[in-house]
Amino acid sequence: MENVRKPFQGVWNIIRFNWHFYTLATLAIAVFLIISTFLDSHYQYVTYFICIAIFVTTLLSLLASWYIYDLSGLYNFAWIQAENAKTFIVNVNAGFDETSAMLKTKFKLAHLEVFDFYNPAKHTEISIQRARKAYPPYPHTQSIQTDAFPLANEVADKVFVIFSAHEIRDTKERILFFKELARIVKLDGQIFITEHLRDLPNFLVYNLGFFHFYSKQSWLHIFRSAKLNIKQEIKLTPFLSTFVLEKDGNTF
Repeated sequence: MENVRKPFQGVWNIIRFNWHFYTLATLAIAVFLIISTFLDSHYQYVTYFICIAIFVTTLLSLLASWYIYDLSGLYNFAWIQAENAKTFIVNVNAGFDETSAMLKTKFKLAHLEVFDFYNPAKHTEISIQRARKAYPPYPHTQSIQTDAFPLANEVADKVFVIFSAHEIRDTKERILFFKELARIVKLDGQIFITEHLRDLPNFLVYNLGFFHFYSKQSWLHIFRSAKLNIKQEIKLTPFLSTFVLEKDGNTF
């Protein structure tokens, strides 16, 4: 399992897993340019403006993604303190796992369990299907249901859920999922939830795509429903939030 990320790997993954969006954007620009040849100069400027808007918003989202996934240091996990002690770590994904190998490098002595709650009946996004074909699962990854982890109570020191919790689109199911996370984590353990938020910075770079994310208030409701407290919110970039959750601790 490769554990060294290549330059531009993050933004390249976005392009190849979502190439249909970029194809549509290119076709839209071509169609508007063709239409402009049949219009007078006044309306030509309108079509040119539309073409520029499509190009700029597409380029901006790719530049932001390059910054987030390739330049921010997200995947080197320097923002988490390494431990030399033997710990029990759980990593949960939704069908595409870029982090387990990196976590194992970060926590060399840890016992790592990897769970995948991908369900093709629920998670029908073509991008996830393409990603699963391009990246094999981490060795010994277990397929699970979101409300049933094959672990005893309070066994995990750290639980990571990176860019996957938002794929659970049903609110009740998401609450059950977080209750299950709360069940398996130790009293002094931590749960790390990394997500984009439905906020202004993500709207500016992802436009209508930010509706795929959830607001901070929505996440707070989920955390409270699962009786989890926020110990810390880590902002590696203006576009990402990592919520560090605990069973007991100070909220803010």
